[in-house]
Amino acid sequence: MNLSPPVTPVADLDTTLAAQGYAVLDADGAATLLHHPVAALEDWRPFWDRLPADRYLRDGGRYRRRRHSCFIVEGEQVTLVPHRPHWQPVEYNALHGGIERHFEPMETAHLAHPLWARWLVAMAARASALKGARPWYMEAHPFRIDTTDGIGRPTPEGAHRDGVDLVTVTLVGREAIKGGETRVFAAQGRAGERFTLSQAWSTLLLDDERVIHESTPIQPLRPEQPGHRDTLVLTFRAGSFQGP
Repeated sequence: MNLSPPVTPVADLDTTLAAQGYAVLDADGAATLLHHPVAALEDWRPFWDRLPADRYLRDGGRYRRRRHSCFIVEGEQVTLVPHRPHWQPVEYNALHGGIERHFEPMETAHLAHPLWARWLVAMAARASALKGARPWYMEAHPFRIDTTDGIGRPTPEGAHRDGVDLVTVTLVGREAIKGGETRVFAAQGRAGERFTLSQAWSTLLLDDERVIHESTPIQPLRPEQPGHRDTLVLTFRAGSFQGP
């Protein structure tokens, strides 16, 4: 059974995120933040169809495809930085931490889309409301998790934090799958919640200092029909990008 997410009205988004360490924005809320209908975000879908395979999966899987680009967001200004590897310490990613992972950059046409910078600015504003206004060192990860191996793991490293200030997870789409339940737990304590993001462009926002998160594996609805789950993950960090 898929549990519906606890959607937060836009007017309460920042206070809810500050109070409990996470909040969920639905598609209408995303439209409000963008000041633009989310139907225009449908232009982004073809970019997920062209994601290259992740060559770094240490569990031997073939189920993940992704790209990676980095930006600095300060107020309304979005600056693409020279392409750089993705790196996390082992303290935050026991499976893939401690190595430089060189992913292909996001497509130029995606970055040029008129709503791309607007989305980054809107999400960075949530980080500033939570932690205080400053430049945000932001990494963007478009992901496709598929059922090539019969099962796909959105978070092969398990329940985790990312070592940043804010994480946002936007569901781009689900196709012919079951599973993919989102689980959010207090980093200190026993409180937790589970639900399934099913509406395209709904977004989970996480105060990475206060909560840990994971998504359960996906499986095909029908063995003969492959499926996938597409997401856009953004991380915002004060001071600098993570690096060795």
